[in-house]
Amino acid sequence: MVTDQLPPLRENSPHGVKSDSYRPDVMGVHGAVVANHPLAAQAGMRILHKGGNAVDAAIAIGFALTIAEPTSSGIGGDGFVMIYMKERHKIEVANGTGAAPLAATREGYLPGGIPMKGILSVSVPGIVDALLSAHERFGTLKLAECVAPAIELCEEGVPVSNRQGRLFESEKALLDHEPTRAVYAPHGRVVRAGEVVRNPDLARSMRLIAEGGRDAFYAGPIAREIIRYSNELDGILTAEDFLRHRVRWDDPISTTYRGHTVYEAPPNSSGHVLLQELSMVERFDLQQLGAGTAETIHVMAEAKRLAFADREAYLADPEVVDVPVDGLLSKEYAALRSKLINPERAIAPDEVREGDPWAFQAAPPDPAKRSRRQFHKVTEHVTGTTHFCVVDRWGNAVGELQSLQMNFGSAVIAGNTGILLNNRMTTWHLSEDHVNALHGGQRVRHTMNPVMVFSTAADGGGRLELVCGTPGGDTQVQTNLQLVTHVLDFGFTASECVEAPRWTQLQNPMISTWPHTTHESLRVERRASESAIEGLRRRGHNVEVIGSWEATGSAGMIQVHPETGALMAAADPRRDGHALVW
Repeated sequence: MVTDQLPPLRENSPHGVKSDSYRPDVMGVHGAVVANHPLAAQAGMRILHKGGNAVDAAIAIGFALTIAEPTSSGIGGDGFVMIYMKERHKIEVANGTGAAPLAATREGYLPGGIPMKGILSVSVPGIVDALLSAHERFGTLKLAECVAPAIELCEEGVPVSNRQGRLFESEKALLDHEPTRAVYAPHGRVVRAGEVVRNPDLARSMRLIAEGGRDAFYAGPIAREIIRYSNELDGILTAEDFLRHRVRWDDPISTTYRGHTVYEAPPNSSGHVLLQELSMVERFDLQQLGAGTAETIHVMAEAKRLAFADREAYLADPEVVDVPVDGLLSKEYAALRSKLINPERAIAPDEVREGDPWAFQAAPPDPAKRSRRQFHKVTEHVTGTTHFCVVDRWGNAVGELQSLQMNFGSAVIAGNTGILLNNRMTTWHLSEDHVNALHGGQRVRHTMNPVMVFSTAADGGGRLELVCGTPGGDTQVQTNLQLVTHVLDFGFTASECVEAPRWTQLQNPMISTWPHTTHESLRVERRASESAIEGLRRRGHNVEVIGSWEATGSAGMIQVHPETGALMAAADPRRDGHALVW
């Protein structure tokens, strides 16, 4: 073999060329699936092999993760489903976020605050309606076929991974309620790595959904049992909360970056934050500054801080709050905000303030809607969210985030449903004048944000280039910024992108989970270069060096080769992620 014709590999990195990579991109031409559990990824691939499209596969994955990754998501939670149907040249977003119970009031949670676990931390589950509505619009296989792999996993069992075993061990609330103990602590203690979890009640609920559709969940036996058990625990969920829930179909929001078009979910998603970040860093020559350098990380972290200040001021449920999306996404506004970024010095924490996007908005604020807030003063919490993505043989794509909010959500399995409920209520604010203040029947602001990148605008015939995303609460839009720039500025492969040393900026008081405060720091994985770490400290960042693979999140990515259409997929080694191709 003539080895001198091969591209040089990085030392101690068997698959890296431009950056370290310890696993190869997996490549195929008929379909690709990336999910945060191998059995969920296999469920999606089974559906593609049966002739299903990307939406059918997403249904299978979403339901399978309910049993395979209960640490992070499930049908008792919420999420966003971004769908691209190639023949239509159109992207749509199914908003599967649920409202706070109608009986929820800020006064009812004061003075003690919002409980992190238990029935009072539960909002209306919304992801089931989003998945079923997506299937009704775009699916090709029968719903029962799509849900079948998940039902099998519930009945035959899923082994607890090493990572999940550590999370189970740390979650004492799983012992608080009998239905939860029956599934996750059948021997008087929580399950351990290698032990097999079965959930026949969940299998029965999934069959009811497969046969009865959304009504089985929101108006039928599942809703009735969730409400009965909520009442038993002195919760506040009612039949009206479930009956009034409806998925909301939205157009995506977008911006251009280096000539490409980047799509995100609109409010109440934090997707605008990524687009703002990109528009600010676009004004800097990242290629010249270099990948992973202090100069590049500094610029991106400062853009994040400014965009988060805007999120804190303006983002909430758009049905009741006038969110100035056009102004926030304005290139002129980004140019103005980017002038605040000093390449040599970090902005002092007390000087990071929101801008005035209304000056770049065609229409003034709607007087019928709330539009402002004031700051109020949490410690960072582990998030329970998952991301997965699918591209099928026809070029259709799905990027989905679904979540229980924190690990194991509320830690409450609802009676005999087998369904682990979310604790999404913990992202509300309890300050009366905050833009995201708790109001019963409204949707809370969300961190979840699925991403797609096209060569040009999708509705103008642009090519799909990238589907990506990550769990991780407030770290999501930060990780996605790193992923997109790794591809578009530095030409990294999918594996290089998800494995690159990562940073996360913690910003006070702008953490999503109640009570919303944290220490101010820039957390950088140990694998970053010493020069980058020291350069960030010189610029005034409070740098915390964390473990080599300790950054929050678990990125997944599918790239589409611009000439051949080959699919190149990679999953983050920080969790149990798995990439499959066909």
